[in-house]
Amino acid sequence: MLIHLLEEFRLDWHLSGRAHRTVDLYIRDLTKFFVLHPEPSLATAKAWLASTDSLTVRRKRGQAIRAFGSWCTKTGLSGLEWFNDVPLVSGQVRPQRTATETDYRAALKEVRCDRDKAVIELLWSCGLRRCELAGLCVDDVDLSGGYVVIRQSKSGKPRIAPLSPSASLAVRRLMRMRSDGSLLEMSSNAIRLMLQRVGAPSAHAWRRGWAVAALRAGVSEASLRVVAGWSSGAMVSRYTVALKEELAVDEFNRVWRHH
Repeated sequence: MLIHLLEEFRLDWHLSGRAHRTVDLYIRDLTKFFVLHPEPSLATAKAWLASTDSLTVRRKRGQAIRAFGSWCTKTGLSGLEWFNDVPLVSGQVRPQRTATETDYRAALKEVRCDRDKAVIELLWSCGLRRCELAGLCVDDVDLSGGYVVIRQSKSGKPRIAPLSPSASLAVRRLMRMRSDGSLLEMSSNAIRLMLQRVGAPSAHAWRRGWAVAALRAGVSEASLRVVAGWSSGAMVSRYTVALKEELAVDEFNRVWRHH
């Protein structure tokens, strides 16, 4: 039965360096599918996709089957030869809240302690996910090198993120009170509540804003992907979809100013 191959699929996915959370979600959906249909076919796959009214869920289910089917084909396993015929619902990418420099300045005016200021500075400087920010330890900070180490990221691989001068200053002040252990001494939920308290955008809005600001400043897409922990340019496009035209105009204006 195909359901018994899911753990091997997970291991191969991890070994290829792809995001752990993605395969976890795939396996969650595939387990449900194989429990319902131990001997799946294209017809049962289509029926399973159609059993939900959510277009997003349909697309995720289709992606899971296609990813697993592709793996089966590459490893010489039979049973899902029809995987490429599983329809993928085209989903329109909707613009999402993106933090701006105005949000950054406003948040700094609202914070009342060094810890909260460090949160805002790190979000604007590094584009960290909320869980990554909460997981930072004092030992992960290299002030002389000007960066922080993210040891537990979504992809499962550690990476580094550069600190701006203002972020370095904020973290330096905070580290006067912390010699080891957690840098912020805040859970992911505590960070969420703090941002709400000061009227600031969500951590994901800050991550999008950081990506847009970096591209506007002339940071290459390749460098942005490395620092953000993205394996492809798809996430860059997703985060900046609503501002592509503006970014293109900015780029042309920079070129013309130098000619």
